[in-house]
Amino acid sequence: MSDLARAGVAETASLVATGEVSARGVVEQALGRIEARDRELNAFSRLLVDEAVAEAQARDDALAAGEQAGPLHGVPIAIKEEIDVAGTVTTFGGEANSTPVAADAEVVRRLRAAGAVVVGKTTMPEFGAFPFTESASRGVTRNPWDHTRTPGGSSGGTAVAVSSGMVPVGMGGDGGGSIRIPSASCGLFGLKPQRGRVTTAPHPHLWWALGTAGPLTRSVLDSAIVYDVVRGNMPGDLYRAGGEESFVEAAGREPGRLRIGWTTKAVSIGVRPDPVHVAAVEETARLLTDLGHDVREVDPRYPDPTAAFVPQFFAGIRSEADLVEHPDRLERRTRETCQLGSWVTPRVVDWALAQSEQVSRKANRVFDEVDVLLTPAIAHRPARVGRLDGVGTVRAALRAMPPIAYAALWNVAGNPAASLPCGTAADGLPVAVQLVGRTDDEATLFSLSAQLEQARPWPLLAGDA
Repeated sequence: MSDLARAGVAETASLVATGEVSARGVVEQALGRIEARDRELNAFSRLLVDEAVAEAQARDDALAAGEQAGPLHGVPIAIKEEIDVAGTVTTFGGEANSTPVAADAEVVRRLRAAGAVVVGKTTMPEFGAFPFTESASRGVTRNPWDHTRTPGGSSGGTAVAVSSGMVPVGMGGDGGGSIRIPSASCGLFGLKPQRGRVTTAPHPHLWWALGTAGPLTRSVLDSAIVYDVVRGNMPGDLYRAGGEESFVEAAGREPGRLRIGWTTKAVSIGVRPDPVHVAAVEETARLLTDLGHDVREVDPRYPDPTAAFVPQFFAGIRSEADLVEHPDRLERRTRETCQLGSWVTPRVVDWALAQSEQVSRKANRVFDEVDVLLTPAIAHRPARVGRLDGVGTVRAALRAMPPIAYAALWNVAGNPAASLPCGTAADGLPVAVQLVGRTDDEATLFSLSAQLEQARPWPLLAGDA
């Protein structure tokens, strides 16, 4: 595998900006890696070969004309299917749309303005409903660490593209763990930002209070760079976050002595974490103690997020399904999900949003005693592929419980939360822990994650372990 495959966002942008490599050369190599690897992995649903090469050439021409390089200059990037990219169909992982959109989503516009080159769209389960990247139209997307295992979801295609070295960064979305779950399954750093940190334009929200867009990367710094590019709001956004500190600056400073609480207790009743994940939390707690932090086991007294989460889940899928051009092309399970969620009227959504505020207040009580909460990222090891084969909405939801057991609460509460790699297990698959921060405090998570990354480096690519 070429050195450029291992180069992250910061290194790639630096190489292009200094003229050591051209943006076109970087992008053509990325497209070559995709062609060589994606047939077996199925990360991409649409490649933009001609468009990406032309865009990369424009980056080189701009640099030659004396324009200043942006922080993502010449960096190939993959975009999850649910995010608008001009000239492509926003499929939401299915076949129910057929008309290309005219304009980029605001986050894509910002990425391009910073110099990134969009190389394609990545696979997802239809409407991101479940944490397994499988669909009737796209087939099965496979974990590059073990092709018999799922990469998680719903941003599974993005995770596979980055973890396998096809691209240094990809954009995903997180409405119940969909950045953190595939990051944990594929050995990536994936942070769900504070609710309202990243604009959802052209839409006012993503699954109301639950969803946000964000990058999946192989390093903490790379994530911070991308977030500093895409963060910020547009007039129509339903939510806005507070705080202005640069995440790149946060990733570059020492976190200071923090109060860190840890727990392996799952939010979801009846879900028990795999011993591998329990050990990862305990080992991370010991490392944090060695790094000088005040670390203690805590009982977070989790509130039950079900009443707030479920109505927004159903309403989010139904609102997106209502916008498609060909409802008859929706997957059977998606149509069933829409029918099961018919009770979620606008009045019920308003009630669920009020419940979200109550859940957030209760969940945040733990931060009266600690600065950061450490938990498993997912409960079980990545499952074998085929988890959605032949099952309806109810069985799929039950199978989704272990992946979302530690993640979904923080979508309801709105807090920033990150999945941080911590090596590989005996099964050859990555292991991760979750760090949850106080409201509006991504900066502490970036600083602490960077400290842990330096103290305990992880394999950058699938196969490097």
